[in-house]
Order: sequence, then C-alpha cells, then structure tokens
Amino acid sequence: MREKFWERYPLEELTTEEWEALCDGCGKCCLVKIEDDDSGDIATLNVACRLLDIGSCRCSDYPNRFARVPECTQLSLDNLDQFHWLPHSCAYRRLAEGRKLASWHPLRAGNGRRMHERGMSVRHFAVSEATVDEADYEAHVIDIIPLDAPR
Repeated sequence: MREKFWERYPLEELTTEEWEALCDGCGKCCLVKIEDDDSGDIATLNVACRLLDIGSCRCSDYPNRFARVPECTQLSLDNLDQFHWLPHSCAYRRLAEGRKLASWHPLRAGNGRRMHERGMSVRHFAVSEATVDEADYEAHVIDIIPLDAPR
C-alpha cells in the first residue's frame, strides 16, 4: 500500500487493498439494523451479525460473508451515499465528508488497540444474533436514525 494513502489520495483513486484497509474494525456496520417500513427510520441494535467475532470485531468468514449472510452489504464508492447509517466515526464516512481519520484509527495508531481502549468498537456491548430471539429485538435498540437525518 502507498504511504499515508488516506491523506494523499481521494477515495476514487484507492486500490482495493487500500479501500479494505480503511476499515477500522469497529464492528458497528455489523450490528443488526431494522428499517421502519412506514417512516424509513433505521434502528440499530446491539445485536451483531452471527459471523462477527465480537472479541476481535472482525468477520469470522469475510471471504464468504455474502453467501452466508445474504443481507450483508458490500460498501463501495458507488454506494457509499446509501449508507447514511454509518457512524460518524467510520473512516469511509469521514473521508467521504472531507474529514481526516481519527487519531485512534489503526492506520494512524499502528494497531487496533487504541480504538478498543477508546470504546470505539462494539467489543464491550454487542451480543451475537445467535443468542437473541428476533421477537426480543426491540429491547436491543441502541440508536434510531431518522430517514431525514443529516448525512
């Protein structure tokens, strides 16, 4: 990868490897989200995808995630604007909005330890969807993003 690529190149010029390296590994995009059919609001739960290794905040089967979890979505430059629910801390969102990577981001900090220490990952609050009945999802809502929220 090119040195400090996240500072030197726009998202459109990143290689696939560089694009993937932007992921801070927080696991927030792997939390279950439910869209309200009437309002379009999106509720985020503390329930993580069954493939998320909550301890490492990484997908346990990244190469096969789309086959195993059909609702898993590929974030790309072409669809980045559709992911208005991405947290403001997300590197993809930060760079798309013209902001810099956070100081705790693994590319800046050298590893993911600072991110976890700062509480930026789901490690300390997520539960696996394998342990939660869908009927109980309402009790696990941690955030609601209105459809008309600023992007």
